[in-house]
Amino acid sequence: MHPQIEAVFDEAENRYLHPDEINVLTQYVNTLPSRLETYRTLRDRELEIMQPVADQLVNEMPNESLPNLERCIKNSILVLRSCALGMLLEDEQLVRQRLEGWLSTTAQAYNSYAIDATLYRIMERQLAQVLSPQQMSLFRPMFGLAQRLLMNVEDEPLTAATIGW
Repeated sequence: MHPQIEAVFDEAENRYLHPDEINVLTQYVNTLPSRLETYRTLRDRELEIMQPVADQLVNEMPNESLPNLERCIKNSILVLRSCALGMLLEDEQLVRQRLEGWLSTTAQAYNSYAIDATLYRIMERQLAQVLSPQQMSLFRPMFGLAQRLLMNVEDEPLTAATIGW
C-alpha cells in the first residue's frame, strides 16, 4: 500500500486525520478507479503487449542467443507485473523492493544491458499503443523506476555484496 496512506491509517487510531492527510487519502481514493482499470488492462492484455515486443526484439537483435533473449523477456514480464502492482497500490517502494536486487544483478551477471535497453525501449512503445495516455501517465513512473534500477548499476562490479551474499 502507498506508504503515506499506510502512515495515515497508523495515525488514525490515535487521532483524527489532519487536512493534508485527508488530502493524500482523497487523492489515493480518487485515482483508484483509473489505477484499477490500468492494472486490469495490463493483466488482461499482457500477451498482446509482450508478444510484439518479443518478436521485435528477436528481429532487432539477431546476433544475440535465443536463451539470452528469452531470459530478458521473462524478466521483463516480471518487471511489468511488479510495476503494475506498484502502480495499482501507488507504491514506488514496493517496486524498488521487488526489483532492486535481482534485476540489476541478473543484467550484470549475463551482461544483458544492450538487450534490456532495446527491450525496454520497444516495451515502452508497445505500452503506449495499448494503454491510453491517462493510463500511461499512471504506469510510466513505475516503469521508469524499473528502467533506472536496471541501468543505474551498469558499472558496478559484481561482488558478493551486490548479489546479497
